[in-house]
Amino acid sequence: MLKTIRDLLDPYLLLMLVVVGIAALLPAHGQGAVAAGIAANIGIIFLFFLYGTRLSPEAAISGFTQWKLHIAILMSSFLLFPALGLALTALTRTIVSPIIVSGILYLCVLPSTVQSSIAFTSIARGNVPAAVCAASASNILGVIVSPILVAWLLQMQHVQLSFGVVRDIALQLLLPFVAGQLMRPWVGEWIQRHKGVLGYADRGSILLIIYVAFSKSMIDNIWHRVDAGDLLILLVILFILLGLALTITGFIGRRLMHMSTEDEIVLQFCGSKKSLASGLPMATILFSGPKLGMIILPLMLFHQVQLIVCAILARRYAARLT
Repeated sequence: MLKTIRDLLDPYLLLMLVVVGIAALLPAHGQGAVAAGIAANIGIIFLFFLYGTRLSPEAAISGFTQWKLHIAILMSSFLLFPALGLALTALTRTIVSPIIVSGILYLCVLPSTVQSSIAFTSIARGNVPAAVCAASASNILGVIVSPILVAWLLQMQHVQLSFGVVRDIALQLLLPFVAGQLMRPWVGEWIQRHKGVLGYADRGSILLIIYVAFSKSMIDNIWHRVDAGDLLILLVILFILLGLALTITGFIGRRLMHMSTEDEIVLQFCGSKKSLASGLPMATILFSGPKLGMIILPLMLFHQVQLIVCAILARRYAARLT
């Protein structure tokens, strides 16, 4: 088990921590902060254009024959997770700061991952074509559904989203994503051939977004409100959140819907993941200001938690056939 954990510790997370450290020591000030913010906004547009070119609407539609499985996955991502998030934050509200609560709730409304959901389904020897369909559908719908759910949950927390935020969602998320979808027949093959280089570019954009977010937090002294105890409590909450999601999706697939093991694997891995790649740029638009760094903290930690736990679970599933 320890070897599995070492293998799945994401080197990209280490880069994120390095960027957070740089932001703590050398936060962007004045004109530098303005330039970094503009670059981050350009990076967001670039990211969602790439997502549009990579996600196949044909793949999302082709799995419609397994509509019960896909509806279960979408309900897990956009209904079960928000419900679990509301319950956990209600129980821990007295020991968790309000801004961390907002970050946990934000995490809960995000779409599933694409790459790792498919990878873990493959390792577990599950229904890989169904995982491709489910992950694609989750991300395509998430561009619209996630901001709507954020607005609803924030209203419950007595926070309003301004018209400017709605405009920015349309211009920086929806428009580039739709443009990518429309241009996919012409540029999709070229992007696939150069996915290695473009992968560095989109990950670099996410690192820039993290730097800008944590720079704002450092300049406004937000982090003096968080100590090691707060981080430990947050990690416990995230492990519980993922554990409940995996347990419930496993029960639904096995006991309620009587799925095959291959389809149950898809429900568990696609229904329990949250996308860091979509979540970070989306948060930059939804939560501008110095508190952004603390809001994305639960998402960054959950990214690593889900990799470790799902790696162990995938190995256990794979062992059934050996």
